[in-house]
Amino acid sequence: MEVITLDQWHEQIKADANAIIIDVRKEDEVEDGYIKNAINIDVENPPKFMEEAQKLDPNNAYYVYCRTGQRSMQACLVLESLGFSKVYKLDVGFEGWVENGNEVEK
Repeated sequence: MEVITLDQWHEQIKADANAIIIDVRKEDEVEDGYIKNAINIDVENPPKFMEEAQKLDPNNAYYVYCRTGQRSMQACLVLESLGFSKVYKLDVGFEGWVENGNEVEK
């Protein structure tokens, strides 16, 4: 896992057409907004998270975020334990994304 800044996040996703963004927050949090093209897999529902994670291609790059960064760290560690090698955690979380004026989907 690599913790990356907002600038690195934007650059890397733009450069990788196969990049997948994972929002690991709860569904009610996602209803308030999310990063464009993100898929939601709630890390606080471990059985569902594992089920969905095992469906993902471990060869792709995954960009993971939560509200502030704690849950995304946990999710990244789980993905790595499943053999994912290109896992990136947004350092500022969704709160930092919004505070920095980035676009939010609803």
